[in-house]
Amino acid sequence: MENNPEGQPQPQPQPQPAALADTMMTNGAPAQLPTLPAQAQDALTDPTMMPAIPQMQSISADEIALYDRQIRLWGVKAQELIRNANILLIGMRALGNEIAKNLVLAGIGSLTILDHENVIEEDLGSQFLITEEDVGKNRAEAAAVELRKMNPRVNLLVDQESIMAKMPEYFAAFHIVIATGQPFEMASTINMSCRMFNVKFYAADVHGMYGYVFSDLIMHQFLVERDIQGNIPTRPGIAETSTRMIMGVETKKENNKTKESVTKQEMYCPLLLANSSPLPPEATRSRRSKMRVPPLLSCLRGLFEFQKQTAGRSPDASRTGDLALFTKVTNEKHLELQLPHEILTSTVFRSFLQNLNTEIPPTAAFLGGQVAQDVINVLGQREQPLQNLLLFDGEEFKAPIYSMQPMFDPTLAMPLDGMTTDDVPQEAASNGNGVMTNGITPNTATDVSQAQPQPQA
Repeated sequence: MENNPEGQPQPQPQPQPAALADTMMTNGAPAQLPTLPAQAQDALTDPTMMPAIPQMQSISADEIALYDRQIRLWGVKAQELIRNANILLIGMRALGNEIAKNLVLAGIGSLTILDHENVIEEDLGSQFLITEEDVGKNRAEAAAVELRKMNPRVNLLVDQESIMAKMPEYFAAFHIVIATGQPFEMASTINMSCRMFNVKFYAADVHGMYGYVFSDLIMHQFLVERDIQGNIPTRPGIAETSTRMIMGVETKKENNKTKESVTKQEMYCPLLLANSSPLPPEATRSRRSKMRVPPLLSCLRGLFEFQKQTAGRSPDASRTGDLALFTKVTNEKHLELQLPHEILTSTVFRSFLQNLNTEIPPTAAFLGGQVAQDVINVLGQREQPLQNLLLFDGEEFKAPIYSMQPMFDPTLAMPLDGMTTDDVPQEAASNGNGVMTNGITPNTATDVSQAQPQPQA
């Protein structure tokens, strides 16, 4: 403190909370995140200052009957975890509609849908939760009417404020945040705000026949059950990949078969690092494997870079300057990925730009099912989650998944107690092409109906 002329102590000004718009990156360089305000710092340790999170409640008999089909798939315990989840969904266009519908039918506890924009006539062709009477109304408010009819048991909240006006501590109330249709810098800023409060994060977007899903679950444990008969018993303390560790194994007898429950732990990186990370080594090991990588990855990175340099704007195909800049940055990203130049053709550029910022219901349905199913698995702590980037090419109907991780020295990895780094195998579990399949077969047709959750309302 400083003294005034009368000798009285002069209070120092308190730091003001910074909205997300003030923490975004400029010209591709990440701006320094503001010092967490005292209110947010206190919230980390004082439960009374945290936004309200629904208390854990046991599932009722009526709910067991209602969700009987899905309980048979993942069990009552997983359904209870889903029942008590609090999720934020940002963006209520076509993709947001699909995600919200699937989560509501699955019986999550609380869903907040956030969108500050109003319904326009163009929305009617791709968004099934609205009608002509909703034109001019807020998107989230209009969609909430039909969502509440789908499952009145879900606590559905509407937030009409712009995401850019939110403080970082706003996200502390949620278990999972899903950001759809956000420019790269905004999605990355939301991601880093979620990490402040250990909140899991998804980013997803649709561009016509193309789309992507990214996940940052920070550190996530999940359970996988399998028959041990005919398989080698799993040993705990083994690193299956550079990001996945086996934490524990339990065995049990069931119907004269020995089954094991394997607890695994996945480590994730934020969107900002994943976007600058190389492809997994197996994906660039040979020319043949490089040719399998869809050029959509280079186009998306080119789009993100274009948005960085133009304050979040997407390229306009009618502007010569936009075409030149997008082509330049996309080619640069393609070279960074060490991919063959011949797969990034003029046809690829033309198709991507023609699809940019458009919504096609089948693409939204597929990606919405993927996001919702992964969220359900994460909440129930069962099955392998997405790690960490899914690309969808609707023209080829391929959906490869790549684990985009920053390069690091494996000798510096921290081993488990009683282990040395020599005990940790370095090979990554993949399909041989550097692609983490995670239930989706890359470079082959994928049945959309199998990818979406099948809840019973």
